[in-house]
Amino acid sequence: MKILYLDCSMGAAGDMLTAALLELLPNPDAFLVRLNALGIPGVRFEKESAIKCGISGTHMHVYVDGEEEGADGAADASAHEHPHEHAAAEPHGHIHRHLSDIERIVNGLPLPEDVKENVIAVYRTIAEAESKVHGRPVEEVHFHEVGAMDAVADVTAVCLLMHEIAPDETVVSPVHVGSGTVRCAHGILPVPAPATELLLRGCPVYGGSIQGELCTPTGAALLVRFADRFGPMPPMRTERSGYGCGKKDFPRANCLRAFLGTGEGSTDSIIELSCNVDDMTGEAVGFAMERLLEAGARDVYTVPIGMKKNRPGLLLRVMCAPADRERMLSLLFRHTTTIGVRESTMTRYVLDRREEVLATPYGEVRQKISSGYGAVRTKLEFEDLKKIALSRGISLAEAQALVRESLPGEK
Repeated sequence: MKILYLDCSMGAAGDMLTAALLELLPNPDAFLVRLNALGIPGVRFEKESAIKCGISGTHMHVYVDGEEEGADGAADASAHEHPHEHAAAEPHGHIHRHLSDIERIVNGLPLPEDVKENVIAVYRTIAEAESKVHGRPVEEVHFHEVGAMDAVADVTAVCLLMHEIAPDETVVSPVHVGSGTVRCAHGILPVPAPATELLLRGCPVYGGSIQGELCTPTGAALLVRFADRFGPMPPMRTERSGYGCGKKDFPRANCLRAFLGTGEGSTDSIIELSCNVDDMTGEAVGFAMERLLEAGARDVYTVPIGMKKNRPGLLLRVMCAPADRERMLSLLFRHTTTIGVRESTMTRYVLDRREEVLATPYGEVRQKISSGYGAVRTKLEFEDLKKIALSRGISLAEAQALVRESLPGEK
């Protein structure tokens, strides 16, 4: 299983993501030539070596008609990182583009279709966040010419790099957003900027003592687009690492780190919600359990317990993903008699799982395969075995034996 882990302890921006992912490739220079050959209007990519707190990495430059946007990677985004909603041209002659203009440019580039879809999706996400923040329709959000094409370049580069690297799973650390204020087209805004906060809503973020905008809207949109999950670095055998550097210097190395490797199994976070009940019938408890499972609970089970005044009761436990917490709480209070629910957050170690279809003399049979941490397990799909058993008038165990005996290497 190929795992990509992004360490965003100094935030994230398009240029830093580009640089970090570029270092993961066996031939970064060849990829840079490919980027410059795409024909993004007026855009030229350049990379240079950089050192932050003694750590060497790569810094990306994006020039639009020979002009470089004034943003510092993830450490000091300029006003151009923040789209705005005024007229299509300013008095000083700067051109602005609509989202439709960006989509037309991207669709005209010689890119794989999935890369185009990702680029447009990221840019649309940014525009939608800005429209919500400023209370204007998406169609009225305009992008400064240099900032727009700079962001198109960054987003395109990252989407194409993700296509090339093709990880099976992308894990992103909690994102350091910085603190203080940032100057943008609208004036001085708090960090994280409103659009960035909206884009990262529901994701683990934190501030700190470093003054400045460490995560830009472009960086936030890219992370949300490609992250399969947020959390600590999973168990993995690291094969390559990349360091994408920002321009500013801080007491901490201003780098976004990317790690590429293989993992056996993985880890994630899971929440356990539990409550005690002693005044529900078995049917009512069963009904509640069914509703919780239908709503996406990973598991629901009961444990017999003794309660006050020696009353027998049940401990009802619900295992769910963090994102499903509120839905599960609502169902627990709606379908049980509890007046309080406890919560515990746990780290879960899981095997990698996949399914294959086996062609047998008795028809197709699905097989589930789980592997990792030195273990491999296979299990034939119950419903398929049941169908064979019923059609032949045999037991489930006999159906399983027939299927196993028919497979190459199983005899």
